[in-house]
Amino acid sequence: MKNIKNIQQLLILVIAMTVAFISCKKDEQVNNGVPRIQYVRVTAPESSDSLLVSAGQGNLVAIIGQNLQNTVEVWFNDQKSSLTSTYITSTSILVSVPSPIPTVITNKLKLVFANRDTLLYDFKVDISEPLVSGMENEYTLTGDVATIRGDFFYEPLTVTFTGGVTGELVSVEDKIIKVRVPAGATPGQVTVKTNFGETKSDFWFRDNRNIFISSDPFTGWWNASFVVSNPGAGDPPAINGNYIRVKKAIGAWSWMEIAGGPPDAMGDISKNVPDEAILKPADYNLKFELNTVKPYNGNVLKINVGLSNDFNANEYRWMPPYDTKGQWQTVTIPFEEIAKAYGAPLAVSAKGYYSRVWFHGPGDLDCDMSFDNFRIVPKIIKK
Repeated sequence: MKNIKNIQQLLILVIAMTVAFISCKKDEQVNNGVPRIQYVRVTAPESSDSLLVSAGQGNLVAIIGQNLQNTVEVWFNDQKSSLTSTYITSTSILVSVPSPIPTVITNKLKLVFANRDTLLYDFKVDISEPLVSGMENEYTLTGDVATIRGDFFYEPLTVTFTGGVTGELVSVEDKIIKVRVPAGATPGQVTVKTNFGETKSDFWFRDNRNIFISSDPFTGWWNASFVVSNPGAGDPPAINGNYIRVKKAIGAWSWMEIAGGPPDAMGDISKNVPDEAILKPADYNLKFELNTVKPYNGNVLKINVGLSNDFNANEYRWMPPYDTKGQWQTVTIPFEEIAKAYGAPLAVSAKGYYSRVWFHGPGDLDCDMSFDNFRIVPKIIKK
């Protein structure tokens, strides 16, 4: 009997200790085990004290709190994030803000836990305004379809040309807009507008700034015979008056100038390269329109522009391949790459600049290429 009584007392003591231990552990739980979001911050260690009340699409953020280890879903507005289990702990969750645009905007962050409980937190997703990076052909003709590249093209949207006219949307994707060019569109910036903002392009539609080689009228030493004034059947259409068409076989290492000359042969057009471009080439691009009826798949197109004293033995080389498949396209070359090719700093010249475009290089080329509107223009239009 005595042994039985001792065993009973021992059991009571064990139960009491267990209850006390469980009660103690419960009391030690942070926030009594209830999930809580304290704040959201950036993930860079050097900026860990930067707290956020909003973030842009695709940004990685850290959700800091208590008892978060059982999180199975994270939502921003009505968009579900992709979670990685190794990025979930009791005190933090690393997650990227979803890139798709929300349909229902609540400005809430929502956590869903394994037991299906939820936790809401005030947090805004900054929907990006349109990013307009370029137009496939800056000289698209009226009535034709222009292709604009960029990002965050969320419908409904409008494309407005300088002249105050709006284009007809043909198709809209997240990174590409196809828009029919309306009558009344004039040279200048293009504006893309969505419900989340509007952006003016840094390029000009039908850019008529700083053209240093043109055929309207032809000037220079070379090659008046290449100028097309009245396109016929089978010729590329004119996009800005006359254009240059080189339609002939060019043998490897043969030397053939297309256009250009010294300032006294080019005339006032030779002064169209901006002084600022000569002083800060990195702020400018060389642009021209190109139409390859046959691919540019051999030889080398060489370019001089912005030379103040004479033609340079060190020229910029625009290498093949390139094929527009019979359509006009805008070619963009950073002007600093051209300046670097010369091996010496450029110098401002009040008398104008030497310019030259010619073929000379390895490989035979069955050439049928048209050119227009050689120009030096700023990369970014300052507001």
